[in-house]
Amino acid sequence: MKLLKRALPRTTLHAVIIGIALIWMLPTVGLLITSFRSPQDVAHTGWWTTLAHPFNFTQYTLHNYETVITKNGMGRAFINSLIITIPSTILPVLLAAFAAYAFAWMKFPGRKTLFMVVVALLVIPLQMTFIPVLRIFNWLHLSGTFPGIWLAHTSYGLPLTVYLLHNFIAGLPRDLFDSAAIDGASTLQTFFRLVIPLSVPAIASVVIFQFIWVWNDLLVALIYLGGFRSVAPLTLQVANLVGSRGQDWELLTAAAFVSMALPLFVFFSLQRYFVRGILAGSVKG
Repeated sequence: MKLLKRALPRTTLHAVIIGIALIWMLPTVGLLITSFRSPQDVAHTGWWTTLAHPFNFTQYTLHNYETVITKNGMGRAFINSLIITIPSTILPVLLAAFAAYAFAWMKFPGRKTLFMVVVALLVIPLQMTFIPVLRIFNWLHLSGTFPGIWLAHTSYGLPLTVYLLHNFIAGLPRDLFDSAAIDGASTLQTFFRLVIPLSVPAIASVVIFQFIWVWNDLLVALIYLGGFRSVAPLTLQVANLVGSRGQDWELLTAAAFVSMALPLFVFFSLQRYFVRGILAGSVKG
């Protein structure tokens, strides 16, 4: 990047970056415009034809969103995704914060070895765990239930969240902990009143990672929830639309944007912490 900055004038560099960003966004723009077009227009003309008269609002319709939400079970699937994603984000982040604090600042036998084992779990493919975990879930009657998918996502998300939070928390100044100990603060008081407030950027980063990963997950939900419609998240419902309505692209595009809305809101709400948390976690530790 530095070589590119030296080789190109600032204006040219900005033009190149803007051009790459526009090319990157082009498929999403096409998807968005298609989601507001009628089936007849989608079948006979491309989405780019609307750009000739972009403010002619008669060529747009909300019928696709109305059909997807009211007649294809997307409303129920949206609620199921919320029920799955919120606990599956809170649980691993909370447990990882406790574990990261313990690995970084508490002394106990085997601390480094145990932390290396947790980090090593990052390289294990999810596919290797499906059969044994599914057998355990069947034995415990957790398959096809929300608690089962919460446990699965918590387990799969813990290694990365522990690693990222440990790198950040380990970089906090030792003097803060020494001062807290001199003032008589207990371990829990130090954790909740000192570590958590100072780690907000890192926690926001892992919340974004975990939330988007769980919200967009299809494979884990398909394995542990099965094809039951009563507990199916948005990703499973959209996949079913592809199978049953392969020709109705306008409905698929509307369903895709319904599933994208909440992750975008979460990302833009926490984006001011995202880069700071990732950079701090990458250089400390």
